[in-house]
Amino acid sequence: MGPPDPKGRFEEIYEAHYPDLLAYVRRRTDSPDDAADALAETFTTAWRRMRDIPDGHDAKLWLYGVARRVLANRRRAETRRSALAVRLRAELTVWAEDLVEDDADGVRQAFMRLRPEDRELLALVSWEGLSGEEIAKVLGCSHGAVRLRLHRARRRLARELQAEGLDMARYGSRAVALVKGGSGA
Repeated sequence: MGPPDPKGRFEEIYEAHYPDLLAYVRRRTDSPDDAADALAETFTTAWRRMRDIPDGHDAKLWLYGVARRVLANRRRAETRRSALAVRLRAELTVWAEDLVEDDADGVRQAFMRLRPEDRELLALVSWEGLSGEEIAKVLGCSHGAVRLRLHRARRRLARELQAEGLDMARYGSRAVALVKGGSGA
């Protein structure tokens, strides 16, 4: 007789212990979705480690141990995410305060009057720090098309900044040149 059928054994273990494990994780999670995720991860581990699962009643205890570790890992990950969110919130608050002091909301208003395509393009350059070649890959177009679109978007932003009554010299000679440039797109 050969080795036991892993699929058949897994199905037996799953059917025998699913209700107990569901109750176990449900009592230890905040939502049905969290319970479902933890249960799925537990049974995924069981599938990968079929050879490690003991026979009989000990299989249920082994699964409880796996579920316990899955839940602990999720709690640790949530703690890390929460700490990161707190830190980012603090950094963004400082950034937002600096931004408001620097432009009195004029730059933001000028930016928001641009077409969504222009805002996205300028954001990819300024906020994400992507190069023209990288933006071309993101947008699925040629580098030349990105250069042209970016030039036009910058020109439109410069016009919006000027319409906002902001001192264009504050943004550099390039901004002044873009405003003085031809009619463009």
